Amino acid sequence: MHAVSGGEVAGILVAVFWAILVSFLAVALARLAQTLKATTRLVADVTEQAVPLLADASAAVRSAQTQIDRVDAIATDVQEVTSNASALSTTVASTFGGPLVKVAAFGYGVRRALGGRKDDVPAPEPRRTVIVGRTVSRREKRKPRGKRD
Repeated sequence: MHAVSGGEVAGILVAVFWAILVSFLAVALARLAQTLKATTRLVADVTEQAVPLLADASAAVRSAQTQIDRVDAIATDVQEVTSNASALSTTVASTFGGPLVKVAAFGYGVRRALGGRKDDVPAPEPRRTVIVGRTVSRREKRKPRGKRD
């Protein structure tokens, strides 16, 4: 048998160390490969689910835009109707307002003329009392309560 020298022992130790190191690196690389595969599957699943969701969201946005366009058209029509109603109101007021006021005034005048001339009778002048250079008007006597015209 042959005796093992110190250099040979050191070479065997280095070879065992490198074998252990390579084994750990191989296990780490295998786990990293599994993680990358799981990540790839996850991204593929998210993509499969995201594409239909994005298509639905795009359809919803288009539908909302259509509805907004409809509401805008309705608001424009309402504004036009409002301005037309305002113009019609002004036209009716100017067309019929003046003659109606004249008819009402005429009716009032006829009623006053037929109803008598109570308001046309001049009121008696209040009695005045002279107090050393000043004229003071006396109050008219009050009518008794309960008796009204």
